[in-house]
Amino acid sequence: MASSREYLDFILGQLSGLEDVSSRAMMGEYIIYYEGKVIGGIYDDRFLVKPVKAAIAMMPEAKYELPYQGGREMLLVSDVDNREFLEQLLNAMVEELPTAINRSR
Repeated sequence: MASSREYLDFILGQLSGLEDVSSRAMMGEYIIYYEGKVIGGIYDDRFLVKPVKAAIAMMPEAKYELPYQGGREMLLVSDVDNREFLEQLLNAMVEELPTAINRSR
């Protein structure tokens, strides 16, 4: 099942308080970038983030889910209605992630 553009727009709206957030469509899903780094993505209308230490610490009860068959497990962000939490999450994660090679808005 592909993710909807409406769900992507919702998540990007929740992250609109941060500068340099972007997305890229990929095979019916969306990769989310912050400050040039892949934070996670929208997969089957779920916001999943990479399981870096900061994300695990901020969401200790988060479920690990596969973004797609054969993919690596990621953390499900369940509190997507809380803008402040999402901003704190991305800011905490960004230092642990490598810079992405290719991205677009």
